[in-house]
Amino acid sequence: MEVETMGLMERMEKERVHSRNIEIVTCLSKGKGVIVQGSLKDDRLQRHYNIEGRRVDPFTVHHMIIRMLVNDKLVIEDIEAEMPGIPREECPETIKSLERIKGWKIAPGFTERVKEAIGGTAGCAHLTALLLAMAPAAVQGSWSCRSLRPITPSGDDVSPRQMEQYLIDTCWVWRRDGDRAKALMKMMKGGNK
Repeated sequence: MEVETMGLMERMEKERVHSRNIEIVTCLSKGKGVIVQGSLKDDRLQRHYNIEGRRVDPFTVHHMIIRMLVNDKLVIEDIEAEMPGIPREECPETIKSLERIKGWKIAPGFTERVKEAIGGTAGCAHLTALLLAMAPAAVQGSWSCRSLRPITPSGDDVSPRQMEQYLIDTCWVWRRDGDRAKALMKMMKGGNK
């Protein structure tokens, strides 16, 4: 079989050279809100040449952890980071860049704001990537926390506006003109009592 006619799975060599693992967990906070913890880990899996031309054994290039306290309104009340594994001694200097997002709400436009505030030379590419992966997970985690008790459309649990902001038009299944979105919005407005 010619290489061009093979699927990508068949063309992939079995020997891995790099892995990036991102793990994000949400826990209840002692107090209000949730704590979202994200970890990013980059591993070089083969002997390789580093930027200085030296041969290096496999190792963890990046290991970074961010913790955020997110309140019920999805506002980041506190944030901290640590770097257990880094390639350069200057890397921890970028942790302070995360202070800029304290007080921000995770809402549409968050990604662009983060890239502008801590992307590029304003921060660390890896912390930025981790934070951007954590934002939608924080929304899911916060909603999972809320779902530990019955959710009522009336009251402070979930408003139709929140459903519209965080769910409607986020993907094909939840498109505004689809059956799921229409049924949900009808229920949220009290149509299924």
